[in-house]
Amino acid sequence: MTTISIVTGASRGLGRNTALNIARMGGDVILTYRNGQENAERVVAEIAALGRKAVALQLDTGVVASFPAFVEKVRAILASWERDGFDHLVNNAGHGEMAMLAETTEAQFDALFDVHVKGVFFLTQALLPLLVDGGRIVNFSSGLTRVSSPGFSAYSAAKGAVEIMTLYMAKELGSRGITANTIAPGAIETDFLGGVVRDTPAYKEAFAAMIALGRVGLPDDIGPAVASLLQPSNRWVTAQRIEVSGGQNI
Repeated sequence: MTTISIVTGASRGLGRNTALNIARMGGDVILTYRNGQENAERVVAEIAALGRKAVALQLDTGVVASFPAFVEKVRAILASWERDGFDHLVNNAGHGEMAMLAETTEAQFDALFDVHVKGVFFLTQALLPLLVDGGRIVNFSSGLTRVSSPGFSAYSAAKGAVEIMTLYMAKELGSRGITANTIAPGAIETDFLGGVVRDTPAYKEAFAAMIALGRVGLPDDIGPAVASLLQPSNRWVTAQRIEVSGGQNI
């Protein structure tokens, strides 16, 4: 039976790449976007060109009150695909804030924790009745939970919370055969923080010098790793933090 994956924040960057790689491995995708509807619809078209089904739904993962309505939309899509559950949840949606600890505002802190922690926790909770037994959860973390970089204290703290949360998901949902893992990317060429790694040669060179494989990462270094975790052959991997960084800061 074809799998169905929900990938949040999949209109661009790592979420888009993850959704496309899931489709390349034969899965159908429900993807979410916050503002980028046109980009999301392009991803849907790309997935259709691969011979798989996809639909894009608007969702702000920082607004927990919107989750019940989102779940009902998912339920309707599943019914139209003649399914009553989905197989994989990839919690990717998020944003970055770069501010020194002494200068971080409460609004910045709250926005990060609303999306990366509260959003991940309560969206997963809301979708659990539709996630099949034997399903998979993959939460996005960051290489910044292992090494420190000035300016990312609040962001890294939020991602650290995601990693602990994932351990509890693995423990509490294991009786249903559901696995839960975190993917922790290193420095990647995306539009994160305005594309600073991708578009600033000095930053790119500095990060490349920290990486064993000698370059910064690309989205296509991450999406296949996530998609591979969803394959039946990885059914015994759970409660793991898997860093996909090319050997950064080792």
